[in-house]
Amino acid sequence: MTDSTNNPTGATAPDPALDAPLDPTLEVASGLDAELAVLQTQMADQKDKYLRLAAEYDNFRKRSIRERQEAEQKGMGILISGILDALDDLGRFAHVDPATVESVAVVTGAEMVEKKLLKSLAGHGLELVNPVGLRFDPAVAEALTTVPALLPEEDHTVAQVYQVGYVFNGMLLRPARVVVKQWNG
Repeated sequence: MTDSTNNPTGATAPDPALDAPLDPTLEVASGLDAELAVLQTQMADQKDKYLRLAAEYDNFRKRSIRERQEAEQKGMGILISGILDALDDLGRFAHVDPATVESVAVVTGAEMVEKKLLKSLAGHGLELVNPVGLRFDPAVAEALTTVPALLPEEDHTVAQVYQVGYVFNGMLLRPARVVVKQWNG
C-alpha cells in the first residue's frame, strides 16, 4: 500500500529508477555499433569496386596485348605479300639450267628482282642509304676508313660505300658503311 500522506491524490508515485537516464556507455556503444556497420558496408562497397576495377584492368591489358600481336601479324602479312612476286622471280632464277642460260641474262634478271624487291619494300617505308659523293653524316653512316681528299671541298665527303644502309619509317635499321675523304692540306 502507498503512503497517502506524502501523496495527497492517492496516485502511485513513478519509480525513480525508470526515470533515470540510460547508462551513457550503452548509448555510446550502440552508436559505435551503428557507425561500425556503416563503415563495414562502405568498405565492402569499396572492395567490390576495387576488385571490379582490377578485373577490368586485367582484361584491358590482355586485350591490348592480343590486339598488338594481331596488328603485328597483319603488318608482317602485308609486308610479306608485297615481296612474294620478287620471291617467285628469284625462285625462277634458282632453277635455270646454267648450261643453257647466259650469265649476262642471269645478272640482268637478278638486278630486276633486286629492283622489284626494293620497290616493294620502299612502298612499306624502307629507304636505302647510299651516301656516295655526299657529306658524311654520322647519323646514317659509319666510317670504316678514310682516304686522302684531292681538294679541300672534298673534305668529309663519302668516297665509297661498302655496304648500303637502311631506314624504315624514319628509324635507322643499319647505317651505311663508308669510306670518307679527308683533306690533309
